[in-house]
Order: sequence, then C-alpha cells, then structure tokens
Amino acid sequence: THAHGDHVASLDALYKQLPNADSIEIAFGGRTAAFLAGDKSLKPDEPQAKLRGDFEPCRTAPTRLLNEGDMVGSLRVVASPGHTPDHIAFYDERDGSLIAGDAFQTQGGVAVAGQLRWTFPFPAMATWHKTTAVETAQRLLALNPSRLAVGHGQVIENPQAAMRQAIQQAAAKTNISVEAR
Repeated sequence: THAHGDHVASLDALYKQLPNADSIEIAFGGRTAAFLAGDKSLKPDEPQAKLRGDFEPCRTAPTRLLNEGDMVGSLRVVASPGHTPDHIAFYDERDGSLIAGDAFQTQGGVAVAGQLRWTFPFPAMATWHKTTAVETAQRLLALNPSRLAVGHGQVIENPQAAMRQAIQQAAAKTNISVEAR
C-alpha cells in the first residue's frame, strides 16, 4: 500500500528466497516505486509537508506499476494519499472489502491516519499530511465497504459507523469540515 519500511522492508529478502521469483508479479503504486528507488520528491500540486516514517530503499524492482482504477484480480486500486503521498488502497469488487493499509488503523480503536492511538507502532507519527488523510478517509467511506482491513489492527465487519466517527474526530482535530454521510 505504501513505501514505509514496516510494509515493504522484507521484500528483498523474501524475493531472494522464493523459488521461481522471476515469474512472480511484483506490483507497486507508481509513486511507491519512485520512493523505494530513493526519489522522495513531492509533486508541485501536493502539500509540501515533511515526509515522515522510514523509507528504506528496496532493490526488488516492480514488474507492474499500479495507478488509480487499475485492477489486480478483483481488487480495484484506489489512490489514498495522506499517510504518505504514495499510499494506495484496494477495494474488492466482489464483496466490498477495503484493504486500507495505513489510511485507517483499528488497533487501539478505529482512527484516520494521523490520529494518535497509544499502541505500538504508532502509525500516526509517520503520517505525512493529516488534512489529506481526512479527505482520503471520506473518499474511502464513500465506497461503502463491507469490511475494513488495515495495516495495524484487526479486520472490522460493517465498518461504516466506526469509519464515520473516526473521520469526524480527525476532522475536528485538524479543523476541517466533513460532509455527513
């Protein structure tokens, strides 16, 4: 979902151990590939906030670059910047499952990226831009997911009410308005 070390750091070692690794598709978001190659520049139209978190270089090259709307099997790629500029989520067209990466967390309670929950590894402390994270959370809620799978915490079934509450709390702390949905 993004280039932070806790999500990709083992890829090089894993790739070396896999038999027939050259026949396995390695798919990254286009921005993630750039970040992992060492280019951490921000686009001119993005908030020029400091990148946070651990962006370790990765030698394993992607065989496919993913963009908004691309499909990986039944999973639709959804751009979800905020935690990082390169963050993507995956929406399962079959059953409405949302793999949100770090756009949300459920460990310590459902929270939008950037909203601190006192549980290790504190993904909120590695969030790039809180306002963008809240805007992304609203877009993800609009998908009306049947379940929410995150990088930090348990899967939640029927997550809309919890997501909505987390968005309202995050919006209040970042002084932005949100539409009631």
